[in-house]
Amino acid sequence: MRIHAFHRLFQYRQSISTKAFNARGAKVNRCQYCQVSSQHCICEFQPDIDTNIATMLIVSDNEVFKPSNTGKLIADVIKDTFVYQWNRTEPDPEMLKVLSDPSYLPIIVFPEDYVDDKQRLITSTSLEPTNLRKEKAPNCKPLFIFIDGSWREARKIFRKSEYLAGLPVLSIKPDSVSQYLMRKSMNEDHLSTAEVAALVLEQAGETQASKTLEFWFEAFRESYLLSKTRLKHDLTRPFLKRFVEYSKSAKHL
Repeated sequence: MRIHAFHRLFQYRQSISTKAFNARGAKVNRCQYCQVSSQHCICEFQPDIDTNIATMLIVSDNEVFKPSNTGKLIADVIKDTFVYQWNRTEPDPEMLKVLSDPSYLPIIVFPEDYVDDKQRLITSTSLEPTNLRKEKAPNCKPLFIFIDGSWREARKIFRKSEYLAGLPVLSIKPDSVSQYLMRKSMNEDHLSTAEVAALVLEQAGETQASKTLEFWFEAFRESYLLSKTRLKHDLTRPFLKRFVEYSKSAKHL
């Protein structure tokens, strides 16, 4: 499997942590990478595809430790993924360097209701490759930025991060409610980070990456929930099988 930026941030945070992160499900013996129970680890099935876009995850304080986090699934699929811990007063210098890199075109993904300056908003038609690149060098990569945390944390990060204030914003309007069952949400319309990313990838023309992330998310959710004893499980793991079958067929496209 490929070790990526989310794994490295997790390992770093563990190395400097002074106490264990105790949350629901903390007693489950988990794989340190996929965070699924060790007996149901999915790391051997990690996607291996190429894309023409990059992504960045800005992670809230404790999100990296939450086993149910889905942002890591984006890094599983998109090889050119950057992951940084959010800090309001001392943003990571490497993150700022990436955001100012002329080879990338940064676009933050966030609901338009929280964007005061509507001129920052871009439409789905703007995501066509020629439109995305016309403002910069023709070979620059779109860099989609996702805020990875609870909804309350995401709003705070969006509003209080000066380095995001001038970036174009893509707002996603999903047609269906979230399939994310691993945490409770006050609003069922709030998608998980991976679900949002799959929609963005589809709109950006990265059809294979979008479908791969969608199926990978479902396989992760299925495998993660196998440790929940109160639920009835299908131990044949149909979603994981579907992901494996899709991955095999996609290689021949």
